[in-house]
Amino acid sequence: MAKRSPFKLKIKKGDKVRVIAGDYIGTEGEVLQVIPGKNRAVVENVNIAKKHAKPTNESAGGIQEISNPIHISNLMLIDPKSGEATRVGRRMEDDKLVRFAKTTGETIK
Repeated sequence: MAKRSPFKLKIKKGDKVRVIAGDYIGTEGEVLQVIPGKNRAVVENVNIAKKHAKPTNESAGGIQEISNPIHISNLMLIDPKSGEATRVGRRMEDDKLVRFAKTTGETIK
């Protein structure tokens, strides 16, 4: 089992992100899964690999395309207000810690 990262991740499942480094630079997609122990996230249509699967009762098998994890440092959250990539901060609102976009100050869900 991977050890847990001591840092709070600023990207969550369901966020819209843009890839800022690597082979898929500039690609946007939704975060499908976050792996905090390895500081990685699975983003739809990013870091695609082909997987060969045998046929089973549930699936026909064949060659499937899957999204592999990408490091969190290569991702940047997309601001819901402006649609541009932004850094993320945290602040207290109503005794609750919420995320906000650094460019516009907009609270992120």
